[in-house]
Amino acid sequence: MKITLLVVGKTAETWTHEGFAAYEKRLKHYIRFNYQEVILPKNIRSSEAAQLRETEGQWLMKYVQQGDQVCLLDEKGSSYTSMQFADWIQRQMNAGVKHLIFVVGGAFGFSEDLYRFAQYKISLSPMTFSHQLVRPVFAEQLYRAFTILRNEPYHNP
Repeated sequence: MKITLLVVGKTAETWTHEGFAAYEKRLKHYIRFNYQEVILPKNIRSSEAAQLRETEGQWLMKYVQQGDQVCLLDEKGSSYTSMQFADWIQRQMNAGVKHLIFVVGGAFGFSEDLYRFAQYKISLSPMTFSHQLVRPVFAEQLYRAFTILRNEPYHNP
């Protein structure tokens, strides 16, 4: 299975980039992992919130192919423990999912069309995180899930 983390915007924060990169490197031992930033033109970024959500949704959909499974990382999504998330990943692999795309939205969230289109919505926390912080946090949880699935000594229940 291939997993992609699709993120609206880029970050100039070196600490988030370094934290994410450390787990990205580790993940490549377990799966085909791809990271993609979706950068909107500057004239679009100044749009009103509703219009920006719609435009971001349209841009994000350009990265989705037929048959891909899409999971929004959203505070309103389903909550999982690390063990439950590992089980969820295993179920996706068992179901024969070829490409699982996790999406981090922009500052104003996701468009209604994207909410309807996505097969899954997962919450990393009931709290709201900046899109910079989500990158290393999600990468660590994904890495943790694969170490759980392989019974490797990383996760301590």
